[in-house]
Amino acid sequence: MEKRNILVVDDKDFMRESISEVLTRKGYAVKAAASGAEALEIFVGELFDLVISDFKMPQMTGVQLLEKIKEINPDVPFLIFTGFGDIKTAVEAMEKGAFSFLEKDDSLLQKIEVMVDRALQHRSLITENKALKSELRDRWDYVGNAPKLMEIRKFTESVAGSRSTVLITGESGTGKELIARWIHYHSPRQPGPFVKINCAALPEGLIESELFGHEKGAFTGALKDKVGKFEAASGGTLLLDEISEMPMSAQAKLLRAIQEKEVQKVGGDDPVKIDVRILATSNRDLLAEIDKGAFRGDLYYRLNVFHVELPSLRERPEDIVALAHHFIGKFNDENGFSVTGLGEGCDKALRAYGWPGNIRELENKVERAVVLTRSGLIKPEAFNLAAGDGRRGKQQGAGGFEAGMTIAEAEKELIIKTLEHCRGNRTKAAGVLDISVRTLRNKLNEYGLGSQEEGEE
Repeated sequence: MEKRNILVVDDKDFMRESISEVLTRKGYAVKAAASGAEALEIFVGELFDLVISDFKMPQMTGVQLLEKIKEINPDVPFLIFTGFGDIKTAVEAMEKGAFSFLEKDDSLLQKIEVMVDRALQHRSLITENKALKSELRDRWDYVGNAPKLMEIRKFTESVAGSRSTVLITGESGTGKELIARWIHYHSPRQPGPFVKINCAALPEGLIESELFGHEKGAFTGALKDKVGKFEAASGGTLLLDEISEMPMSAQAKLLRAIQEKEVQKVGGDDPVKIDVRILATSNRDLLAEIDKGAFRGDLYYRLNVFHVELPSLRERPEDIVALAHHFIGKFNDENGFSVTGLGEGCDKALRAYGWPGNIRELENKVERAVVLTRSGLIKPEAFNLAAGDGRRGKQQGAGGFEAGMTIAEAEKELIIKTLEHCRGNRTKAAGVLDISVRTLRNKLNEYGLGSQEEGEE
């Protein structure tokens, strides 16, 4: 992992060197300046993730430096400290955008260590949030005109402005996470963070720490304070992705956090108030999970204030070609290619295919075709749809298998059927197939059915 760059500013040699030494020992790349003017000269020439400055310095105070730094890069967190305990100075610094204000005392270095971790986490969330918003603008905004899609757009437009919880369901690959981001981006919470937690990818023993955070020393391995996802999303939106995969043991604590609007950190004494809008996704039937005793009914009804059920791509065939053209433009831009569109026979081939992986699979198929074509019109064979998906245009044998299928086709069919049987749960499907989850993931990627993340959308 690339080192985080920190600029330390203090006119006192001892304090400047002490702070620099502490942060260097923690693995940060540290540059130091003895004045505000020197700090600005260094700052404009390099990229920094954090600035730490004394308040009282000759020629330029820490607050004056803060103002100039924010003019250059408003997203860089700025920590300021002073030995004078001046409340007025602290208020002024916070109003001008300081991340935190610390008073010099015997524990200053320890306090700086803690605040540096928090400030850098905050910086990462800002960067991630900007990337997600940019991705949302560029990647997908209700491409297509299928009636079901237009109904969903009208509905999400009406609920986006509220702070009510929304449950988004549908098959894997239908775009549940992108709908969640759309809701956040079109809500009054858009300036705040959009934070996602993948419930399917978390070890059971770490869920509480990830959701609510922990204090240093709360358990073995808790070497520093950790901000939980709820606290990190305060003022914005928290997406609980694949909520059906959350263990029952954690569901009661999640329900309490949503109801009480506060969280209890692991190892902490006092509850932390939160201001978060909750969105949740699932590719399972949660009512069926309740009947099986695998999901809490009270949590379901708390999450299901508004419900968005996304249609499969098979239910909106009129949008397949429009989506394909959208993805052609995307991959042209990413790779510098000049693919002009779909050649003869592509429309028919794309519509005839069953799309078990929905929009995600279509995106992967288009990416492959664009990379192979590079310029001009795409030919049908570039999509690798000749074998079909065992659902259309063939006389099927039992279970979808038939004479004449290749081993690869039969393997793909078996994996798809097993995943359907396991309702998209990769861990369970891998167990049934007697292969590792890693092998299953590699096979799905090979067939164009994989995703970039461990969990399912």
